[in-house]
Amino acid sequence: MTTTTTSMNSNTLGTLGVQALKDMDRSRLERGKMLDRAGYGPQQTPSTVLHTEPGLRLRRFGPDASDGPAVLLVPAPIKRAYIWDLTPEVSVVRRWLERGYRVYQAEWVPVHDTGDGADEGAAQVAAEGAAQRAEFGLADYGDRLLSACQKAIEADSGESRLVIAGHSLGGVLAAIYSCMHPERVAATILLESPLHFEPATCCFNRLVQATPHARDIADSFNHVPGAFLNMMSAIAEPHAFQWERIMDRTLSMFDPVALSTHMRVERWTHDEFPMPGRLFTDIVESLYRNDDFMQGRLVINGRSIGPQDLRAPLASVVDPRSKVIPLQAVVPFNQAAASPHKLVLEYEGDIGVNLQHVGVLVGRNAHARIWPAIFAWLETTAK
Repeated sequence: MTTTTTSMNSNTLGTLGVQALKDMDRSRLERGKMLDRAGYGPQQTPSTVLHTEPGLRLRRFGPDASDGPAVLLVPAPIKRAYIWDLTPEVSVVRRWLERGYRVYQAEWVPVHDTGDGADEGAAQVAAEGAAQRAEFGLADYGDRLLSACQKAIEADSGESRLVIAGHSLGGVLAAIYSCMHPERVAATILLESPLHFEPATCCFNRLVQATPHARDIADSFNHVPGAFLNMMSAIAEPHAFQWERIMDRTLSMFDPVALSTHMRVERWTHDEFPMPGRLFTDIVESLYRNDDFMQGRLVINGRSIGPQDLRAPLASVVDPRSKVIPLQAVVPFNQAAASPHKLVLEYEGDIGVNLQHVGVLVGRNAHARIWPAIFAWLETTAK
């Protein structure tokens, strides 16, 4: 009976829901462009693209002549990377530049192009390539592609070691890279990054346990639409992904600066792209369902890793109010890490950030308090 039900659910998703969700992605992108035209697009720092390959662009920000230490910023592999560089006032990129760092960013780009509009032969080749890239998983994003970034950064800067900083699932990728290549990492900074998944505290646990193996879902889509990921997030934690956003907009109405940031984040929330099916499967099964990373059994390119493999200085930022990334998802990993220099900072939120989960990147309190504390800690540890 269970097998029949699961099969029916997968078939229903495949026949009725897949195209609708992909169409929803396109309509969301169009709404984002409307917000652009209304003046709510990002105001980004000038940058140079140093390296490109399927799924990745590596950017360098600021002047070529900088001789400071290198930092690699790692966004989550769902929406666009400019949330780190939204406006000059709330740009994490600019905060690093102001401190004299050479600033690089791994910019994840869509890997799902199927060659629409090309001739039949070219379309077939493109479709085969897209299917292959749907198999990009945690090993690709957390090791292979970040290693390509490191190689390009070393060629550009002469620096063989770097600071790596990641937000949300981008922090998971940064942590994987730090575990795999401790000799290349001067310090690791994880911003509201989920690394431990206790059933009692993970808001996604009931949803994960109630669904079939993530591979079944991924196979229905090939590349899992952003609209599907948004829908699952809203079901798992409606307070954070719906009601908090409404309240933030209401409170921002009395503060023009806060309202402007809120609307720019709103524009960013519509700027998403599908997640490769293999990456979706790895995240749901290896992380959320099985907690493999915290337990020291996450297999990346044939090697099992866990917090005991993270030996660089480690700073973790957590929002103690969050149900999306609760304290229990962050602090135990920090405590279990092998690093001799550790820091845990509590971010207490902002008005005007739309989603509190991105407040550490775009919130005025975060820029006034959290980032100065991170830089002060780096000055004494990342040598």
